[in-house]
Amino acid sequence: MKKEIVVNAGLGETRAALLEDRRLVELFVERQEDQRVVGNIYKGRVENVLPGMQAAFVNIGLERNAFLYVDDALAYKNGSENGDGHHVHSIKDILKEGQHIIVQVTKEPIGTKGARVVTHLTIPGRYLVLMPTVDYIGVSRRIVNERERNRLKAIAKRIRPKGMGLIVRTVAEGKSEEDLVQDCRFLLGIWEKIQQRARRASPPALLYKDYDLIYRLVRDVFTSDIDKFVVDSEVEYQKTLELLDHISPHLKNRVYLYHEGPPIFDSYGIEQEIERALQRKVWLECGGYLVIDHTEALTSIDVNTGRFIGTTNLADTVLKTNLEAATEIARQLRLRDIGGIIIVDFIDMESKEHEKMVLERLEREIRRDKTRTHVLGFTSLGLVEITRKKVKQDIGDFLHKTCPVCEGSGKVLSEATVAHRTQRQIKKLARETDAEAILVAVNPAVAAIIIGAGGSSLRALEELTGKTIYIKGQEDYAIDQVNVLAVGTKEEVEAKALPVRQGQVLDMEVEEPHVSNPRDGIARVHGYVIDIEGAGRMVGQKLKVEITKVFRTYAKGRVRSRA
Repeated sequence: MKKEIVVNAGLGETRAALLEDRRLVELFVERQEDQRVVGNIYKGRVENVLPGMQAAFVNIGLERNAFLYVDDALAYKNGSENGDGHHVHSIKDILKEGQHIIVQVTKEPIGTKGARVVTHLTIPGRYLVLMPTVDYIGVSRRIVNERERNRLKAIAKRIRPKGMGLIVRTVAEGKSEEDLVQDCRFLLGIWEKIQQRARRASPPALLYKDYDLIYRLVRDVFTSDIDKFVVDSEVEYQKTLELLDHISPHLKNRVYLYHEGPPIFDSYGIEQEIERALQRKVWLECGGYLVIDHTEALTSIDVNTGRFIGTTNLADTVLKTNLEAATEIARQLRLRDIGGIIIVDFIDMESKEHEKMVLERLEREIRRDKTRTHVLGFTSLGLVEITRKKVKQDIGDFLHKTCPVCEGSGKVLSEATVAHRTQRQIKKLARETDAEAILVAVNPAVAAIIIGAGGSSLRALEELTGKTIYIKGQEDYAIDQVNVLAVGTKEEVEAKALPVRQGQVLDMEVEEPHVSNPRDGIARVHGYVIDIEGAGRMVGQKLKVEITKVFRTYAKGRVRSRA
């Protein structure tokens, strides 16, 4: 099986795809405005201790307090035992309100739930995971050769720091003791820095932040079974090579810079795969299909024969559909990053032998998934139950936002997703035209993200494309509505882009004070910002405003009179 990692490094968003035989099986997305927190270590303060829930809420500086369950807090009570050797069962015996505590995030905040944290810390390296608070030795279950497991376990026992634990990762298979020693030294250095920061910091404080997406891919995913690592950014390409110098120099010849042709995700067919991953219905090659529905409690997957009518008899038709569905379900769990309880309603099978074949296919395909997943078999109702560890939002929840109109009964793409998609469309259009300037109309909220603070993102986009780009906010546009209004010379496009001109007097209402200069007020004309001098205290008032200066992303104005 050919495996490839394809990386698209955009403006403020990095996306990476893991392909198996050119099919998308996992998608990773990291945004500048939405950094992940899993793996981060914080010095927190216990805000509430809840004996009834056997848990505590810890302030670690995020929007919502983190949740610490009693079993994840036992490191703070003498190795989980009290003085006479009995296990501590009450959270009140372990933690007190106001107590300072060092914790690590194991689950992202999802929906209304805060992050899940633990006190048993883990710091991952290339070959090892250091556990500074636990006396433990472990070897990855994916290393199946018993002799190799024993060799690695013996090395880990020799090199482990006193009183600490080590887990040997899958990529350590076949590596020398010196390789593992160097990795252990690196991780100990990180732990020493964490301790130094913890002594100085007042809670809530971030002590350690896991590395960015590119680094994590190189460290955790780019192993010897990956044939190619392709990236479309010169900067990230060089960074990847530098990382491999320290981590796995023998893999450097598998790294490629993509710099020609259509956008990299279009070239590999990944954009279309992502679109399909956001849909409720997934078609199978045989003509059958899956229907995937999410609820708060679980995810249900229904298998249907659809257009497939088979060629021999009904039992064979059902078996063929269910076998193909089993393969696709395993892929969809990874691709969408579906976690928690999954219930699969396969098409009813009369034969127990056929049921066994479908379960075996499902279990075999799921073994490729690095996230802990268990197939529990058929229930008494004829449904297959699966559990998969949930550590973050699935892809649909990440790329979508709840619709403000229907309040959750349907979904639209988020402003950030549309903004990044529009940036990619502009880059593609810029390569295809010799024109100097481009005018694009979008929803004002999307326009704000594309333009960025002080126009920083728009300037970066212009430098990248070599074009003058105008972004026009249209109040009546839906979030995902995007239109290219003009392509031509700067003069032609500017005449269509700017809704006001110098010297013009307009009636307008002050919407809000200026963020950085509250003395001034802000009004808008078709999403275009008017900075009105001295109108910061006139919010809600209608004024006659003279336009004094016009810029590409905003204009300056002064009050002539009340309207």
